[in-house]
Amino acid sequence: MSIAIIAYGSLIWDEECLAPHITGGWNRAAGPRLPVEFSRISPKRRGALVLAIDENAGAAVATSITRSRRTDVEEAAADLAKRERAPLEAIGIADGRRAANCPPSIGRIVNDWLASQDAFRAAIWTNLPLNFREETGEPFTHARGLAWLKRLSAESLAEAWRYITYAPEETDTTFRRYLRDDPWWCGLDFSRSS
Repeated sequence: MSIAIIAYGSLIWDEECLAPHITGGWNRAAGPRLPVEFSRISPKRRGALVLAIDENAGAAVATSITRSRRTDVEEAAADLAKRERAPLEAIGIADGRRAANCPPSIGRIVNDWLASQDAFRAAIWTNLPLNFREETGEPFTHARGLAWLKRLSAESLAEAWRYITYAPEETDTTFRRYLRDDPWWCGLDFSRSS
């Protein structure tokens, strides 16, 4: 079975332990359009805001795809879960007929995309739970996202800046556009820090 791995964020430039399990490179903006936003607070990235599927705050953006070397969807999902340092339940799976570990609307989008092309029989993607409200006590908004960024330590802010800045160009979310108009954000530059 040919399995697509769908990505919209750091996986595209930072494959980590997934690299040996994929082939063919990334086909940018070739995946289904999914509602994503920088509305998840990432423990892995020192509290930075990272991309997540967000049906409330997210806007449909182009995603990228690559091919798993696996032919078993459960094995491919386990590879992605390991890279994401997440449980298997946080990996969405669709096979053209059914979808698991995702909201029904997201499963329909991915299954419709699978039906529209011939290259893949199944798809997997990261579907980590949203946590902005749990971490802050309020739902994500652009203003609250900016306030969160402003309270980060220098090291965490550098991680957030790199993640948002280096996210794929096609992942042009409304929050990313909002930040482009913010003088404080535009004055940041962590390109030389490691």
